[in-house]
Amino acid sequence: MSEETGLEPRESMEFDVVIVGAGPAGLSAAIKLKQLNADLDVVVLEKGPEVGAHILSGAVIDPIAVDRLIPDWKDESDHPFKVPVTDDIFNFLTETSSKKLPGFGMPKFMNNHGNYIVSLGNVCRWLAEKAEGLGVEIYPGFAAAELIHDDKGAVKGVATGDMGLQKDGAPGPMHERGMELHGKYVLFGEGARGSLSKELIAKFDLAKDSSPPKFGIGFKELWEVDPSKHKEGRVEHSLGWPLKSNQDGGSFVYHVENNQVYVGYVVALGYKNPYLSPFDEFQRFKTHPSIAPLLEGAKRVSYGSRAITQGGYQSVPRLSFPGGALLGCAAGFVNVPRIKGSHNAMLSGMLAAEHIVEALSAGRANDELVGYEEAWRESDIGKDLHPVRNVKPLVTKHGSIKGMVLSGIDMWCNILLKWSPFGTMQHEKADYHTTEPASMHEPIEYPKPDGKLTFDRSSSVFLSNTNHAEGQPVHLKVADLDKQKQSELMEFAGPSQRYCPAGVYEWVDGNGDSVPLGKEAEAKDASFVINSQNCVHCKTCDIKDPNQNINWTVPQGGEGPVYPNM
Repeated sequence: MSEETGLEPRESMEFDVVIVGAGPAGLSAAIKLKQLNADLDVVVLEKGPEVGAHILSGAVIDPIAVDRLIPDWKDESDHPFKVPVTDDIFNFLTETSSKKLPGFGMPKFMNNHGNYIVSLGNVCRWLAEKAEGLGVEIYPGFAAAELIHDDKGAVKGVATGDMGLQKDGAPGPMHERGMELHGKYVLFGEGARGSLSKELIAKFDLAKDSSPPKFGIGFKELWEVDPSKHKEGRVEHSLGWPLKSNQDGGSFVYHVENNQVYVGYVVALGYKNPYLSPFDEFQRFKTHPSIAPLLEGAKRVSYGSRAITQGGYQSVPRLSFPGGALLGCAAGFVNVPRIKGSHNAMLSGMLAAEHIVEALSAGRANDELVGYEEAWRESDIGKDLHPVRNVKPLVTKHGSIKGMVLSGIDMWCNILLKWSPFGTMQHEKADYHTTEPASMHEPIEYPKPDGKLTFDRSSSVFLSNTNHAEGQPVHLKVADLDKQKQSELMEFAGPSQRYCPAGVYEWVDGNGDSVPLGKEAEAKDASFVINSQNCVHCKTCDIKDPNQNINWTVPQGGEGPVYPNM
């Protein structure tokens, strides 16, 4: 028993490679490792109860990576790429109208023809079957909660969280210690703002030469619509309403098979007004005259929300560190104007696998994969991200309309001339730092949901199948409750109540009632309520809290949302 913790020591297991996260990056890495060396012992940890349960994405996928990883996938009958894009539309919305923007002025890589509309969760389930068929061990329901270092400080593994802890963190009657999984190399494919990835970036100062990271919050609903309104293969994107011209965000509507449609919205988290509610902006979007008729009489089947990396090329941190590397969205490989990241996630996993096999063949272990860090910019990942690197900074600086025009010019200059009139623009502020005091803004009164087209948070969370066992420690850690009250509430009017898409955070007065909108600075007796059981693991609080006072950590393994077809 440990004298420091009073707990029994954890058991450990040894592998050649440990991979955290069964997303497209982690699974592609696992498959590539076994393709290159079938004798390697490879394990993948997944915090969701099953592979794909926590995966949420649009998603229109570029098949470049799957073509390379599994070249004969089209010969299979059970692959998840069932719906090729047949119709690609881009609109600009005002409050009452929709104007189709011409596609001929956009670079070819912005065209979605040749891509597929997919459930990324189903893609991951399919990749997991491929990995297991090659001998990869996959452990769903095991959340990697702690880094394990060797005596030189290199990462040598991870530990899964203890199960059966009580609210105060003490072991309960059903307590079970977590397991340590050690590897010669450890890969982290946790997705956007992963808790261990965040810790690694800080510990090894991986972001010292990068721009601040930028994020968006994405919402997605799956609807069953009238067959007469369904256009399988149609992809629609929009900018404009309901956001203002100086705000960054947009929508997607994807027609998949079985008369189903993915409807989604993304709001960049660099917004200034603390009264803005991304969730309610998404609800408003569905009332637009070009969208509402599609959903009239339709049935909402699923709901989910997730943070999305938007920093791009200049925000990618150093990928390698002693003992391992970052993959996929943990590294920030989303191509923002293309609204795609899955192909780059897969490519990064494959690239890391190649460098690990090379290192292991040379007898190396637990050192830095410098070759992986040096290779990505010249790979197809870098070639995908570099030409669009200024799109996000231009839109942030100039707003959606002017920024879009300047972005188009910049992308064409990069393609035709291999040169940009803007050079490489940097992101000036992290998203938490852009939030302005409430005194600089007016409260926003959003319409009440009608229960048919627009909905509240609680009914939406219900559709996400989110579950967390009662009585466990709260996995959302507030460092300083006094600062949360004096700053987050009194100065910024409690934006956590609005940026959270799941109703996790509330400010209530002494009577237990919600603090009235616009009266936050007067609520001297207010207390901060954390409904952690509602958490859909979007990580927005960890990103947008104005004081960086909230730290998202993993709950018990297997808990959170369960997305069946998202």
